[in-house]
Amino acid sequence: SELTVDKKIVRVSHGHPANHPIDIAAHDFADYINERLGDKFSVEVYGNGLLGDTKNALELTQTGAIDYVIASTSNLEAYNKQYGMFSVPYLFSGKEAFIDFMDSDVIEQMYLSTEPSGFIATTWFDAGVRSFYANKPIKTPADMKGMKIRVQPSPLNVAMIRALDAGAVPMAYGEVYTALQQGTIDGAENNEMALTTVKHGEVAKYYSYDMHQIQPDILVVNAKFLESLTPEERKVFDEATQLAHETELEAWDEQVRKAKEIAETQMGVTFVEADVAAFQEATKSVLEDFLKENPEVQIFYEEIKRINESLSSTNN
Repeated sequence: SELTVDKKIVRVSHGHPANHPIDIAAHDFADYINERLGDKFSVEVYGNGLLGDTKNALELTQTGAIDYVIASTSNLEAYNKQYGMFSVPYLFSGKEAFIDFMDSDVIEQMYLSTEPSGFIATTWFDAGVRSFYANKPIKTPADMKGMKIRVQPSPLNVAMIRALDAGAVPMAYGEVYTALQQGTIDGAENNEMALTTVKHGEVAKYYSYDMHQIQPDILVVNAKFLESLTPEERKVFDEATQLAHETELEAWDEQVRKAKEIAETQMGVTFVEADVAAFQEATKSVLEDFLKENPEVQIFYEEIKRINESLSSTNN
């Protein structure tokens, strides 16, 4: 009888439904490792918040009960204020600047900033560009005066809506459909997929491209687990991480394109071009206040500013 080696079960948690770009990426990550190190590890993906919502999953990752979790930056803000930066409106001049920053060397400092909490970040995923959608077209900040807008619970989101003379209504994502339907809120903000995956396009017929936030989702790992890997194992885990990153970005672009098409042709949603510069101007105090209150983000902001400026000089 041969000796059976106990396999280490590696748990990967995320809060998205099956076949969401994050779910596809997580399964590619698991498959890559299981094919190469299947005698030592069994990587298992738990989607749809099966192991608890992101907040709880992060706590379990601190203790090592879960090894990996895919978290939004608003969830990571609780562990390091630097992550709050991504909720600042108009931090980036556009998607290109965002990608350049996320691929820059300076991001490594942010990734390692949560090490005292027991976990670190290993890569980023695309979580889209956030814009307003509502029961009427929004082209300028003036169009928002007095509107009630659902936001994710973050002080920066509330500050942004206030700067636009509208009312911020923090509420759980699952409650938004009914609130739009009943008129408790006049609009919300998210990427285009919200129109189709949770069917907000049935109850909000105008999607306005004001593009106020560009945010990543982050793959974090229990720090002790990562340190326990041999150099050979670590190499495979690193390759799997890079593969997951590439897979997710590709799937994201494809699914956003599809969502937009379905929203337009099957749900009757109108896509509106908004005056981005006017929104930027109206909310710039939010950025200024944030930088004043959080000097530790200055190093990142300098890099973003440099990227924004270099892109605007080449694009003009």
